[in-house]
Amino acid sequence: MTDETTFSRRSVLGGTAALGVGVPLLAACGSEDSGGAEAKAPTSGTVLTTTSEVPVGGGVILAKEGLVVTQPEQGTFKAFSSKCTHQGCEVTKVTDGSIDCPCHGSKFSISDGSVQAGPAPSALPETKVTVDGQDVTTA
Repeated sequence: MTDETTFSRRSVLGGTAALGVGVPLLAACGSEDSGGAEAKAPTSGTVLTTTSEVPVGGGVILAKEGLVVTQPEQGTFKAFSSKCTHQGCEVTKVTDGSIDCPCHGSKFSISDGSVQAGPAPSALPETKVTVDGQDVTTA
């Protein structure tokens, strides 16, 4: 065995190892999978949460439903997709009037889902909701 053969074998093995680690990392960055089961769109009339669970000027993230329910002003309830429009990461918090994505810093308005800070290219899609007594339901 020559040094040249050993070097080539090492290069191949090292490259294969890097590929084995690198590909899943790249796939995770661009993946639209949140790591769990895909959220299913709730059907019309589905109870999402109660009005008392959604703070005025804030919101709640409903991971199972793939939605964020907000109350931008007293008595006004909105719902938006919880999947960031940049690379499909799930948003993780609602604070200071915005819905925040942890992956690359995108922020969305709790009033209309519009982009407040990029790199997200577009607003969060809205799901119409209604209030039935104390329940916030899909329209």
